[in-house]
Amino acid sequence: IAGVRDWARELGVWILAGTFPESRSEDERFHNTSVLVAADGAIAAVYRKIHLFDIDLVDDGGDAYRESAHVAPGREVVVAETPFGGLGLSVCYDLRFPELYRQQAAAGARFLAVPSAFTPHTGKDHWEVLLRARAIENQAFVLAPAQAGRHSPERASHGRSMIIDPWGVVLAQAPDRPGVLLADCRLEDLERIRSGLPALSHRRL
Repeated sequence: IAGVRDWARELGVWILAGTFPESRSEDERFHNTSVLVAADGAIAAVYRKIHLFDIDLVDDGGDAYRESAHVAPGREVVVAETPFGGLGLSVCYDLRFPELYRQQAAAGARFLAVPSAFTPHTGKDHWEVLLRARAIENQAFVLAPAQAGRHSPERASHGRSMIIDPWGVVLAQAPDRPGVLLADCRLEDLERIRSGLPALSHRRL
């Protein structure tokens, strides 16, 4: 993290770092942690992944994972205050749990960050659909950097990082390889959408 803090100071930008394994005192499991670094190098927020990826899709042509064998779940919903507005933090499998993002929107999130490493098997059918749904449901920009490519003979990631606007429009999308995405995320567009279709204030449940 020290190097990331140096980069943030040098470049004058905010950086979302991680995830990375964060050790714990309770047992040998670690947290799957994401750290938001401010432009002055200060640590602005820390998020520990809440929902753990314990799945078995082998019979469906996919893979099996048991993240909980090595990772302890976080418990805190995190919305960081930034000069651009509230930024809700989450990680990968969290994307499948819309109640997390609804809590973040209620806490003032205008941006939702979802750094991920979706598998090719789930990513091809679910990645874009889930990201656009979270953007539309919460009328927020979604920033979704994604691991891409083959990491070992046994493991590959879907890639296709995306930036999505509060209407659900994909503003930028990467291919299934490393790259850089840029998009103009205008808060006036967010306010126009929330004002014209005030679904967040219409909630009854």
